[in-house]
Amino acid sequence: MFQAFTKMQAAGNDFMIVLGRSLPVPPRRRIRALADRRRGVGFDQLLWVDEPENGVDTVEYRVFNADGGEAGQCGNGVLCIAALVADRRPRGGEISLKSRGGEVRARLAGDDSVSCSLGRPEWNPRRVPFEAREADSSYEIAVDGEKWEVEVLSLGNPHAVIPVPDAAAAPVADLGSRLSVHERFPRGCNVGFAETLGDQAVKLRVFERGVGETPACGTGACAAAVAGIRSGRVGSPVEVHMPGGRLRVDWAGGGEPVWLTGRIDCVFEGRVEL
Repeated sequence: MFQAFTKMQAAGNDFMIVLGRSLPVPPRRRIRALADRRRGVGFDQLLWVDEPENGVDTVEYRVFNADGGEAGQCGNGVLCIAALVADRRPRGGEISLKSRGGEVRARLAGDDSVSCSLGRPEWNPRRVPFEAREADSSYEIAVDGEKWEVEVLSLGNPHAVIPVPDAAAAPVADLGSRLSVHERFPRGCNVGFAETLGDQAVKLRVFERGVGETPACGTGACAAAVAGIRSGRVGSPVEVHMPGGRLRVDWAGGGEPVWLTGRIDCVFEGRVEL
């Protein structure tokens, strides 16, 4: 069966988006094959979108990493989905999108950028989930005998944020791969290495579970920004600099929702055998 798809990207974080309308999701091995950048379409995540025919109700979607495993949320993916379905909705209105990570809202800005609300950050370790005796501002984690101070939260996906003096020199591949599957994260996590650049800017590299280091990560940008705001390292709004580009994160603190803003591109459209 051949299925139409759209390849999109935000800050270098790229996606294969299928408007599936209740079609069965491909098996894990097929997702891995489609993600292959030499023999397949190539992507960080597959976004499987079930958009209602009338274009009015909530758009539901599922997120699959390049290894075929399912994730709860994808910030840059939400930006791309919102832009893709926006032309079938009233101009100026907000779009409601729902995934395993919860329901979020998105809207198109006048400068062709897209903003989405990724909900409230979850700091309770039990809900991240993360194994800890009690909630704290940061946690000490041992990896191969070396101890690291990590800030832990969830924005639909579990995140570990490590403040570093130099993101370019951070051990992303080695430490990131180990922490992403650490036993204290029962469902794994995305690992962000965040360098404070100023009062409202962060340089970030992210190791995504099931993918590896990516040029950008929307929920990772949000996690690094809100962790920095909470600790007093930066103030909102925060400009997050990543290898693939820049994203803006707004958070008023407390129980307020986190807003992610970025520009997206439609790379190409095609048809592929699922």
